[in-house]
Amino acid sequence: MRARLAIDKEYEIGAIDKRIYGSFIEHLGRAVYGGIYEPGHPRADANGFRGDVLELVRELDVPVVRYPGGNFVSSFNWEDSVGPVDKRPRRLDLAWKSVEPNSFGLAEFARWAKEAGTEIMYAINLGTRGIDAARNIVEYCNHPGGSYWSDLRRQHGSKAGFGIKLWCLGNEMDGPWQVGQKTPDEYGRIAYETAKALKLFDPKLELVACGSSNGHMPTFPQWEATVLEHCYDSVDYLSLHHYFRNDDDELPAFLASSLGMDSFIDSVVATCDFVQSKKRSKKKMQLSFDEWNVWFHSAEADSKNEPWQVGPPLLEDVYTMEDALVVGCLINVLLRHADRVKVACLAQLVNVIAPIMTDNGGAAWRQTIYWPFLYASKYGRGTSMSVKVDSPTYESKAFGPVPYLDASAVLSEDGRHLCLFCVNRSREAVELDLRAAGFEGLALAEHVELRNDDLKAANTAAAPNRVSPKVLATGKAGAALAPLSFNVLRYSIGK
Repeated sequence: MRARLAIDKEYEIGAIDKRIYGSFIEHLGRAVYGGIYEPGHPRADANGFRGDVLELVRELDVPVVRYPGGNFVSSFNWEDSVGPVDKRPRRLDLAWKSVEPNSFGLAEFARWAKEAGTEIMYAINLGTRGIDAARNIVEYCNHPGGSYWSDLRRQHGSKAGFGIKLWCLGNEMDGPWQVGQKTPDEYGRIAYETAKALKLFDPKLELVACGSSNGHMPTFPQWEATVLEHCYDSVDYLSLHHYFRNDDDELPAFLASSLGMDSFIDSVVATCDFVQSKKRSKKKMQLSFDEWNVWFHSAEADSKNEPWQVGPPLLEDVYTMEDALVVGCLINVLLRHADRVKVACLAQLVNVIAPIMTDNGGAAWRQTIYWPFLYASKYGRGTSMSVKVDSPTYESKAFGPVPYLDASAVLSEDGRHLCLFCVNRSREAVELDLRAAGFEGLALAEHVELRNDDLKAANTAAAPNRVSPKVLATGKAGAALAPLSFNVLRYSIGK
């Protein structure tokens, strides 16, 4: 099979905000307790942070991590997570029917984030709390001193503050599963008033309003339109959440599901631009796709969990080779929308639907989905280029014709490399014919391939490298893409 990919140096999609390679840590399952934090582990440091996990997170170079939720945040009192650890209360988390001991809290996460080389994206409770709690936590985190909450933080040992600039105004507030669910008018009003208060404190804060919990909500996209009617001029981003499933074990349909992400983003962009026109605003609303991943493997195991535990094994999807292919396609979608999607969070980072898995007291390892995310984070920074794919297709019941070749292209920040991320959805090899106008002297400097003949192959503690990338021979401009493979084609650009 042959496919053509055409790129022209004159046609850019837009600058890539490095924060599209963000992730997410929620107080859910073993993301914190047994994930990033496990005092007594052989690799734990003096803070209780697992060194093996930190090494894998640093390797991913995650620029921002959303915290502390998620559904968890909608009944969470932030004050429980600060001050002396032995005086913090144990609370019942209604979202995940777990016990939250608060032994790992705000200061601990800020310290961990610094060790991991990442920034914090903090989610505020607008379910059971409101404007007052929001302004108080921002003052606690960011004011240098001389006020009640900033002085309390200093008493707690954090004199400099945390300098958090990116804040989520609640989480999935349209969801009936959410504690404190709101109507779009209720949420739009509280988002506007909260944003107003926070911008009075610091107009440089970046604020994310909640969009629909997913594109299948019965109120989508009317929720977005109504919410933005209230708060368009006060917030900087609108959130999107979506997870992808393969319950029927139909590989072609699963591989096509990234087209749903494409259309979801297009619909949200159209809604944002409609409200912009209606308000005659000069501001272009940007998007924060702050929850996305494959999620369905753990449903049966989760149904058997006993409630009210600390750090129970929840949402521990074990990812396969076919999941890695879908994640590769989803990353391509984000890159092809880099002009509007400026923040994105792979949900989540450790143990909970995550690229990194651990055993309590034991090893940490990379799941299959770690690899496409790693290479995109490593080589997908710079300018997203427009790509035209001419490929044979197959028919999808949900989406119509689906190209066997899915691709995105990134011109590096220094202008010296062009990187293609290509997924071959076909069971046949694809001979790629690259037409790159305006890029002189292209030479294939690196071809990384991720594939496995067993599409259900997964990485485990006993076999951590069963699905892992390999580097192929390089040199010619075109490339052969193996059946059902994720590929990184990195070209050097001649002078």
